[in-house]
Amino acid sequence: MAFDIEMIKEVYKNLPARVEAARKLVGRPLTLTEKILYSHLHKDQKAESFTRGKSYVDFAPDRVAMQDATAQMALLQFMQSGRPKVAVPSTVHCDHLITAKNGANEDLAFANKESKEVYDFLGSVSNKYGIGFWKPGAGIIHQVVLENYAFPGGMMIGTDSHTVNAGGLGMIAIGVGGADACDVMAGLAWELKMPKLIGIKLTGKLNGWTAPKDVILKVAGILTVKGGTDAVVEYFGEGATSMSCTGKGTICNMGAEIGATTSTFGYDESMARYLKATGRADVAELANGVKEHLTADPEVYANPEKYFDQVIEINLSELEPHLNGPFTPDLATPISKMKEEAAKHGWPTKVEVGLIGSCTNSSYEDISRAVSIAKQVAAKGLKSKAEYCINPGSEQIRYTINRDGFMDVFDQIGAKVFTNACGPCIGMWDRMGAEKQEKNTIVHSFNRNFAKRADGNPNTFAFVASPELVTALAIAGDLTFNPLTDTLTNEKGEKVKLDAPSGDELPTKGFAVEDAGYQAPAADGSNLTVNVSPTSDRLQLLDPFAAWEGVDLKGLKLLIKAKGKCTTDHISMAGPWLKYRGHLDNISNNMLIGAVNAFNEKTDNVKNQLTGTYEGVPKVQRQYKAKGIGSIVVGDENYGEGSSREHAAMEPRHLGVRAVLVKSFARIHETNLKKQGMLALTFADKADYDKIKEDDTIDILGLTTFAPGTPLTLVFTHADGSKDEIKANHTYNEQQIEWFKAGGALNIIRASVKA
Repeated sequence: MAFDIEMIKEVYKNLPARVEAARKLVGRPLTLTEKILYSHLHKDQKAESFTRGKSYVDFAPDRVAMQDATAQMALLQFMQSGRPKVAVPSTVHCDHLITAKNGANEDLAFANKESKEVYDFLGSVSNKYGIGFWKPGAGIIHQVVLENYAFPGGMMIGTDSHTVNAGGLGMIAIGVGGADACDVMAGLAWELKMPKLIGIKLTGKLNGWTAPKDVILKVAGILTVKGGTDAVVEYFGEGATSMSCTGKGTICNMGAEIGATTSTFGYDESMARYLKATGRADVAELANGVKEHLTADPEVYANPEKYFDQVIEINLSELEPHLNGPFTPDLATPISKMKEEAAKHGWPTKVEVGLIGSCTNSSYEDISRAVSIAKQVAAKGLKSKAEYCINPGSEQIRYTINRDGFMDVFDQIGAKVFTNACGPCIGMWDRMGAEKQEKNTIVHSFNRNFAKRADGNPNTFAFVASPELVTALAIAGDLTFNPLTDTLTNEKGEKVKLDAPSGDELPTKGFAVEDAGYQAPAADGSNLTVNVSPTSDRLQLLDPFAAWEGVDLKGLKLLIKAKGKCTTDHISMAGPWLKYRGHLDNISNNMLIGAVNAFNEKTDNVKNQLTGTYEGVPKVQRQYKAKGIGSIVVGDENYGEGSSREHAAMEPRHLGVRAVLVKSFARIHETNLKKQGMLALTFADKADYDKIKEDDTIDILGLTTFAPGTPLTLVFTHADGSKDEIKANHTYNEQQIEWFKAGGALNIIRASVKA
């Protein structure tokens, strides 16, 4: 039986009436996205026909999911809320803090020792407040959620940008910061701008070497890393229904890389099969009872241009396997074009390592298709040229593929199996030799490939592909190898061609596991205590941020003018810094150290206006804070792209940055800044970015009359005394302005409890 089955029954019981009410309200047929959103309006939200891309709407998500790195800050905030227990089903998953180095057993033992204090904290908080706890080694949050918690037509938020993975089971699942999760766990409404809708019609059927991963790699090439911002992507068509549930999950997962709010698919037989295979036949039966409400109305898919803001059509029968990268997930190259593109750009073509798994591609189907390629090494007399590493998505997956002999095949090609955890995908890879910073190429089935992300080496060229293509390229050791047309020379000197991959959608013998790694919370945690040592360097209880002073902000210093791509990895790096995710002051020492200073093209090197010297970004900002001087950060397009990590907003807030002014924001980061009481502003005229000088002092005017839709005025005083006055736009509504005035949304929750 499924977790939280009574909650799911309640959702389905109310669904038909709520969908019908929404259809009457809007006055037309509904997309799946609209059905789920309108059926999850918060009880205090007045129902109306909301305007896409403009209306702020309060929702009531069904559940919350948190991974261990972000859960620390989310739960530290929840502990301040004054609530005795979470108001909705919630879970914590320990998957981010495990370094991939020597192999599963050794690495897990090291993590349990190194991060014992954090795991004990997360376990005790979960126990006290009624939160399900998945222990280290249980698996990657999104795979575990798909296997246990996701359900068609549901709505979930999670403190990880790839929460969107659950769209593979027909959910609206959205990545958020910890403050948003705190709100929902405290029983409050969750606010979201009504998203625009992108419809993607999939015709034909995947075949040969082409995999579900290639669909989203192609889409990323079309829409780019910001093309899905403030939009939900809804997939439909014969190509969608012909695909496995976990394949759909892969596509939705990497939708985070186009900036989409989330992605989803309508309920179909593949989802029913997956629910039954993962022990949730009861959910499949309930879903079958309301299945017409778990997909769009027929008129929508018949005439998509009438109902979506943008429609894209992809013929899966003609789709070619893709490699995306390096350094950005939207640089899409069909495998047949890789040889000429690599030569044109000077990309190193020797593949050093192939890595499969991660939250994006760690299903049974993914592993079985990869193993069908790996088997051919022995069968065709080949020898694998590159190192090969695997991160199983969950203990259930690991146990099952081990039972079915897949591990033996991988062992024969010298594969290294890491813990059921994120590992290299989020920078937790202690790769031998990475410190030499040599130019090299890796291929992986992960979702992101920003510079330094996997191994910390800025010269590692990372390319994203399906697990089966990664396996083929690792065997060939050549980025330009096209398995559809090229041959390999075996140990006997014979030319051999790899057969196309094949595999089972689900295990024929069923899934199996001895200990999935789940720990249920105490029935009553009211008498339990959570202790945090005041001398800990891993955990730190939070102090409330100060409220706005009630006046315009004057005399601010320019901290940094960031140039080009500035993701949350640049603002708050992961890797070795993950250990400080529960200690705001310590992790603030990584603030913006990866951002490129527009004035000298260097990272972690900005001018200190107090001394005239160049120092690290956090070091300069701490000196400003000590003197009571606020500052401003200036950025480029799609600022804050990538992870949902709210540390990228909390660190500047903690160190005294008052505003972030950019050409455009990624959705989650803009919301995180607002939640923490920061000013998130955009240039009314993007050309004004060029007016900002290194020694500028800034005044922000108009705050005493701060109102929705009214721009603020910024005055930049240059070192020679001259000035530039510009307008800055914002997207704050009345409620978000109150967050700013209170010094953060959490201060309002805290005050409501005391009242």
